[in-house]
Amino acid sequence: MKEEIIISGFGGQGVLSMGKLIAYAGIADNKNVTWLPAYGAEQRGGTANVTVVVSDQKIYSPILNTYSTAILLNQPSLDRFINQIKPGGILIYDTFGIQNLPRRNDINIYEVNAMDTAAEMRNMKVFNMLILGGLLKVRPFVQLGNVEKALYKTLPPRHHDLIPINMEALKKGMDIIKKI
Repeated sequence: MKEEIIISGFGGQGVLSMGKLIAYAGIADNKNVTWLPAYGAEQRGGTANVTVVVSDQKIYSPILNTYSTAILLNQPSLDRFINQIKPGGILIYDTFGIQNLPRRNDINIYEVNAMDTAAEMRNMKVFNMLILGGLLKVRPFVQLGNVEKALYKTLPPRHHDLIPINMEALKKGMDIIKKI
């Protein structure tokens, strides 16, 4: 098993946090992991992306040219990375951030209505957890219990009271993902 993921969107959407959660959950699953963030001078509002590789085997480089899975949360990210998804790979996008729908017949395309669902939950900070839940529904390469462990590892202790709502959002994301 080798999952090569690019997550890209605007700063403030939880792109880097989502990548870090995946990485820590992979470590808790005793898998090999790389996490390579990239962002502009301003994190919030600027573009951000992170490459995460989770594998049962040795990972030789964290730098990739193609991905088995892409989570693209805005139009600039979709435009930049759509052609770097491997044939047979997965594209996941939020319905709010994409104006021109993706057009490729050789990949599996999924949408998650995360922005509206986060608003319904009255907590916009769970946006990334809704997306992550969708990913783990279609590609369960890490255990949900290890995502919860990763939340304890990545969130400061003063925010540990938010872990239950994050786990609720993760499960809700699994319910709302739709194949296109």
